[in-house]
Amino acid sequence: MKKGIIFDIKRYAIHDGPGIRTTIFFKGCPLRCLWCHNPEGISPAPELAFWENKCNNCGKCIEVCPNNAISGSDKLILINREKCKMSGNCALVCPSGALEVIGKEVSIDDIMKEIEKDSLFYDESGGGVTFSGGEPLMQLEFLNALLEVCKERDIHTAVDTSGYAQSGTFEKILDKVDLFLYDVKIIDDEKHKKYTGVSNEIILKNLKLLARKKHRVNIRIPVIPGINDSKEDINKIVEFIISLKNVTEINLLPYHKGGTAKYKRLDKIDLMTEVKSPLNEKIEKIKTLLEKSGFNVKIGG
Repeated sequence: MKKGIIFDIKRYAIHDGPGIRTTIFFKGCPLRCLWCHNPEGISPAPELAFWENKCNNCGKCIEVCPNNAISGSDKLILINREKCKMSGNCALVCPSGALEVIGKEVSIDDIMKEIEKDSLFYDESGGGVTFSGGEPLMQLEFLNALLEVCKERDIHTAVDTSGYAQSGTFEKILDKVDLFLYDVKIIDDEKHKKYTGVSNEIILKNLKLLARKKHRVNIRIPVIPGINDSKEDINKIVEFIISLKNVTEINLLPYHKGGTAKYKRLDKIDLMTEVKSPLNEKIEKIKTLLEKSGFNVKIGG
């Protein structure tokens, strides 16, 4: 039986496609976007998160760690990430919920049971399931198997993707996906490499493929102050999207600080601490520019 690794399931989601949806977050992403608000979705492997404010310094986690990866001080435990082998013992004995393993292996049946809990809401709202991440295409076999079952059960499917996948990946799942939520971050390739860690060549190529296939696509543009919100950057995005002909909607996603605490919990560095959320006037100006080009534009998912 095919299995995958996920890090969250969000029920009653209303920003991940039409209607009321269940969003499944796959673990693992090939991009390293500076502004990532789900850093727990980057690594494909399970990780240990530590909520410092919940810790009561009881020391139980220190006692059960088989690799001596946890040590204690008067008020705080310290985790040696190099020593940690993810036994998960510490999270199991933590009485205050200060330690949590992020990421778990699940089966097709596990996920379908969660998805079908809200089938009534899908029917009444025109909703369904959205596979997000991380990058769901990194677990292609698992994703494809889930999509097949969803189609058999007449559940609307959406895939939220960066588009960074080898040629041929999209063809394998096209007939089972009702809607792609496709990120377009930056058109300039060198700039894209600088801020996401990868070239956008294959991303734009795959998006053109979806256009040729006339597949339904919602474009998602993260608006990041000082990175992709200049008039030049937005104009390049508009010019590219106009050429596609198959875009049903554009979602502007203003940068926010929602991921800041997550970086600390995982002992990761947040490189965007000095960046503030874009002003509403700036977002409205970008929205107006896109609408003048004939697009249906929404702020948020």
